[in-house]
Amino acid sequence: MREHRKARHSLTACAAALLAAGPLLTGCAEAVSQAAQSASVPEERPPVVMFLGDSFTVGSGPVAEWDTYAADTAKTLGWQLVTAGGSGTGYVATGRVGRTFERSFDRQLSWRPAPDLVVVSGGHNDRRARPSTVRAAVLNLVTRVRERWPVTRIVLVGPIWIDTAPQSAYRTRDAVASAAWLAGVPFLDPLTQRWIADDRARVLLPDGVHPTLYGHLRLARWLAETLRARGLAGDEAAPAALPG
Repeated sequence: MREHRKARHSLTACAAALLAAGPLLTGCAEAVSQAAQSASVPEERPPVVMFLGDSFTVGSGPVAEWDTYAADTAKTLGWQLVTAGGSGTGYVATGRVGRTFERSFDRQLSWRPAPDLVVVSGGHNDRRARPSTVRAAVLNLVTRVRERWPVTRIVLVGPIWIDTAPQSAYRTRDAVASAAWLAGVPFLDPLTQRWIADDRARVLLPDGVHPTLYGHLRLARWLAETLRARGLAGDEAAPAALPG
């Protein structure tokens, strides 16, 4: 009988201890459950966007790469930015670095993991090339990007001209736009904008070609607004590809 009373006393003590520890155990269980739920839901990352372009994109003169319109657009839209290309380059032009856009893509971008969006911006330096040659080079580059990253979206931005553009720039613009239509990718046209009003010195560097810091901010504002309007900013569904 004495043994029975001792066993019953021990059980009662254990039950009391469990009851006393109940809130603590419950709190630990809730913390573990919340941690497990957090671990099971991956953190949302910003869109990775690659810009491929000429000196307007990679920077020139006093404007560094991290201050260009490409960088300002990325800051505005919350992108993770990768920039490639070089001064004087284009779809056909090789510039000082000795590379076309396609060659820059191969060397600087193609080995990386797939981005969400590739923006190819240029044509300024291709104005002396035959439009048919430019169009073919654009199509080759788009095909190359699609072969490497089949689900990555592509946007083409035409030649940038801060001052009055020559007729050759419009022919190049039309060649890039034609290739974009044939490939079924969006085309954005900076030549439709008037970048200089009464503030030439504020927008244009003394070389008469490249934008100032303020000019880059103007370009970035236009590009960000246009991408948002076209559903390409990264925070909305992309529109269906145009039939070529």
